[in-house]
Amino acid sequence: MNARTAPSLLLVTTLAAFLHLITFAQAPPAKTTAIQAVGAPIFVLNSLDATVSVIDPKTWTVTKKINTGKEPHHFYLSPDEKSLIVANAASDSLTFLDPRTAEVQRVVRDIRDPYHLRFSPDMKWFATAGNRLNHIDLYEWKNDTPVLKKRIPTGKTPSHLWVNSKSTLLYATMQDSNELVAIDLNTQKLLWRFKTGKLPADVFGFNDDKTLLVGLTGSDGVQVLDISSGAPKLMQKIPTGKGAHAFRAAGDKRHVFVSNRIANTVSKIDLITLKVVATYAAGSGADCMEVMGSSAGAVGNKLLVTSRWEKNLTVIDLVSGKVERKIAVGTSPHGVWTLDHVARD
Repeated sequence: MNARTAPSLLLVTTLAAFLHLITFAQAPPAKTTAIQAVGAPIFVLNSLDATVSVIDPKTWTVTKKINTGKEPHHFYLSPDEKSLIVANAASDSLTFLDPRTAEVQRVVRDIRDPYHLRFSPDMKWFATAGNRLNHIDLYEWKNDTPVLKKRIPTGKTPSHLWVNSKSTLLYATMQDSNELVAIDLNTQKLLWRFKTGKLPADVFGFNDDKTLLVGLTGSDGVQVLDISSGAPKLMQKIPTGKGAHAFRAAGDKRHVFVSNRIANTVSKIDLITLKVVATYAAGSGADCMEVMGSSAGAVGNKLLVTSRWEKNLTVIDLVSGKVERKIAVGTSPHGVWTLDHVARD
């Protein structure tokens, strides 16, 4: 290096380093990583106790119970990933918990009958199903707070919600009028109704937005609906077990689990062949599920199932297919969630 080129090179190097620091400082916070999620607590909603059981995944013991509003049923993570939102249906409120420390952050009130809840993928819309009041509420998410945009009357007993990948359509099951409805999120208007089998519960959409699965709690399987042309067309029914109820993706982009509440089992469905490829014993009243294993990559290693009628969380080893343990929680355990979960799609 000669005397003429050294100062120029030094200047360029210094400038590059400075620009790198500016870029790093202005970059948005990174999404939650698998490493950050490992060891995160497991949360179980005890619907009839109005509590959340917090479980340490290392010792598999309940470390504490958190009081919520009446009838907490489902969870969802906030857009900034800093809060786990509990929907308290009978108290018309939302409880915000820290997903890493299990501390109560705040309570948001005047949310009418939030039974099930979901954010659109673009995080613009926050939707709640009013299970007792027969409506779906659409909120805009402003300054970490839901602001009501539209209340839409629906069929009897809205149950579960799903939003397509483009954040343009919301699908909702009507438990007591045996329907699936679609709502246009751009216009906030109901587009169509489709008659389903008995007591439709959870709904699960494929990534291509062409197919939906609907669990029939009043029957013994899952309906497969073609929605590629708008209004659904029934393709087939997958027999799973009596009381087919809730879905949870396996994390491998190939399979999904469905709980069979009356059969007391969980079925694993191949999304390509649309056939059941495995069945697991899951305790009495198998309901909501979570698939752990983000630290192990895309494949989940443990399936958590709320056994609603026996007041337990059932832990299934997905390698052996056997029940690993049962953890006593509260009365009528419903939702289960942990930050250490596999991909949802």
